Amino acid sequence: MKKQVTVSAPGKLMLLGEHAVVYNRPCIVTAVGQRLSATLEIISENRLELDAKDVKVTGYIKQLVELGQGNIPKGANFVEMAVKNFNEKFKINSGIRIRTQSESSSLFGLGSSSASTVCTIKGLAVLFDIKLSNKDIFKLAYKTVLDVQGKGSGFDVVAAIYGGTLYFVTGGKVIEPIEIEELPLIVGYSGIKADTVTLIKEVAEKASRYPDLIDSIYTHIGKMVELSKIAFLAKTWPVVGELMNFDQGMLESLGVGSAKLSAMIYAARDAGAWGAKLSGAGIGDCMIALTPINKISDVEQAITRSGGQVIKVRTNVEGVRIEK
Repeated sequence: MKKQVTVSAPGKLMLLGEHAVVYNRPCIVTAVGQRLSATLEIISENRLELDAKDVKVTGYIKQLVELGQGNIPKGANFVEMAVKNFNEKFKINSGIRIRTQSESSSLFGLGSSSASTVCTIKGLAVLFDIKLSNKDIFKLAYKTVLDVQGKGSGFDVVAAIYGGTLYFVTGGKVIEPIEIEELPLIVGYSGIKADTVTLIKEVAEKASRYPDLIDSIYTHIGKMVELSKIAFLAKTWPVVGELMNFDQGMLESLGVGSAKLSAMIYAARDAGAWGAKLSGAGIGDCMIALTPINKISDVEQAITRSGGQVIKVRTNVEGVRIEK
């Protein structure tokens, strides 16, 4: 049994399928190079000690028997619930010290919560010599996400575990790698922090008022994902771009667009992108633009002029791994 281990996991970018993936439709997601690392150490005290400076959590201490109870700081809830769920399943009953560090700001919405959940579970499995498959890690991490936020599809968790670019159906019903070497993607940050849970609830409230209408939108988004999967494999990027534009229209009809994101999206399209759309829950966070190589500079400048911030992001990267 090891005393200490460092694990890292990538962030994610949703390419197509937002919101619909919460309701049993497929999506396509890619793992991105902004990794989060977690160092886990066994300690003698029967408690969790957590330092996660990126999300303003320092010197956080909780007794193992109290995990998941009381007031949990927003930056600690995923790690705390991951330790609680792991301990309940495997009865490790041992104190743990965890330090996390992210290569990108949590403001960007690139999935640091899911990466920290996956790193915690993988790290605990290594520390206590418990053999977990990727699917096992997914089940435990997905349960943790649902415990914390009540609703979710697990697409960000699956990206952190498996890496690469994936075709995914809600809850891990289908997890299928899409084999591509490159993804000609530009990422723009809106400067607005999105609250995923709030937006999912708002869309769910709309669905309760217009069930057939919203369900029809989800079905259309699912069809776009299926078509784009074929186009991804064939590397017919103009087709993927066109489908991204369709998807953006559907997301606008759900009410998760914003003037800022639209300005960035249309600027990217006008500058020569094959397609551009929001990525994630909407309203804020990031947009993505699928762009020919000879138009990259033009599209980046257009996004910047429209008030966005271009973030350098490597896509299609490796999943969770042990660092040392």
